[in-house]
Parts: sequence; structure tokens; C-alpha cells
Amino acid sequence: MNSAAKWLKTHFDFAFDDATLLERALTHRSAASRNNERLEFLGDAVLDFVASDLVYQRYPDADEGELSRLRSSLVRDTTLAEIAVSMDLGEHLILGGGEMKSGGHRRASTLADAVEAIFGAIYLDQGFAEAERVIRRVLGERLENLPAVEDLKDPKTRLQEFLQGRGHGLPEYATLSVTGQAHRQHFDVSCSVPSLDVTTTGSGSSRRYAEQAAADEMLRALEAAS
Repeated sequence: MNSAAKWLKTHFDFAFDDATLLERALTHRSAASRNNERLEFLGDAVLDFVASDLVYQRYPDADEGELSRLRSSLVRDTTLAEIAVSMDLGEHLILGGGEMKSGGHRRASTLADAVEAIFGAIYLDQGFAEAERVIRRVLGERLENLPAVEDLKDPKTRLQEFLQGRGHGLPEYATLSVTGQAHRQHFDVSCSVPSLDVTTTGSGSSRRYAEQAAADEMLRALEAAS
């Protein structure tokens, strides 16, 4: 785990006192029964609290719905997966053979889960204050460049308005898979625009979050093509 520890120091500016926590945070459930699912559960809660506090302090006039959308822009799976990709986190994941062959080290939900698991492991290792410091560092420019509150319509609404404004029909969503235990499920969802023959996918801890992620990917694809 020496290379993983060096990688963590470079990108998270953190070193574990208990190195086994880092190994567990990087271990997917396909590789071992002692994996990162429990740490992910904890890290998700820590991340949510830190992000909630950040947007609450930064936007004193925002209402509850606006604060929720601001927080979502920071903690959604697509954001965490983008962060993971930018750091080459996938190279350090510990995966089972089948998961590795199927490209698990590139799967957005797996990458996002590992980021949350690392946050949870840091919290266990050195406490909340250190976890908060690392989260602020990792969120980086995304924290400094949060969108204006008025631009925070959810992706499904923005996609619908985009399509209707150009004379296209509504997008269609379909659940591709549901994995994980009942209290900690992961959803993979597709978003299709039949009139344009375009389909994107998204992942999340609920069907709603996964649909939002898929809609966001669709918006990016259509805006890039227009």
C-alpha cells in the first residue's frame, strides 16, 4: 500500500496513523468481505454535514431548497467520480477479478463510493476537524466556483426545458440496475432522447439521484453538440 499512501498524501494531503483504514477504504465489496461499504456509509454522512455547513455559511439568504441544490452540486456521485478520475483513484482500487475485468476501476459509482470511504476512514483515524480540512481541499475549485443560486434548477428540469425549447419530446428514464444492501443501494439509470437517438447513464444512491446524474450527462452532451 506504499504507492496508495503516497498517492493519498499528494492528492489529499493526509497520512493515516492506521494504514489498514486506507486499504479498507480502497477495497471494493467484490474483493473481500471486509470492504469499504461501512466506511462509505460513514464518509457520506461526514461529507453531507461538511457540505451543508459550507453552503449554509456561504449563502445566508438561500432557502432550504436552494441550499439542498447547492449541497447536491458538491456531493453528488458524478462530482465525486470526476474528482476521483482527476486524481487517478481507480489505479489504487482493490477489486475482485470479475469487477476488474468489467472495468470497475472506471465505474462512476465505484469511484464515488471510494472517495466517500476515504473521507470516512479519515474521520475514524483523526477525527472530524481533519476530515473537514481534507474535504475542503478535495472539493477545491468546485467549492470556490459554486453556481449562482438562480442557476440551480435540477438537471431533469433544465433538460426538459432545453428539449422543449428546441421542439423535442420529453426524455425517457429507465433503471438499468440496483445493487447493494437494502439500506445502502446503488442505482444505475439511463436517460434517452428518442428523437435525437442519444442515451446517457447516471448513478446514485437513489433512483432520483441517478436520474438527475443521467440528465446532467445528457445536458452536457447536447450542449456540447449544439
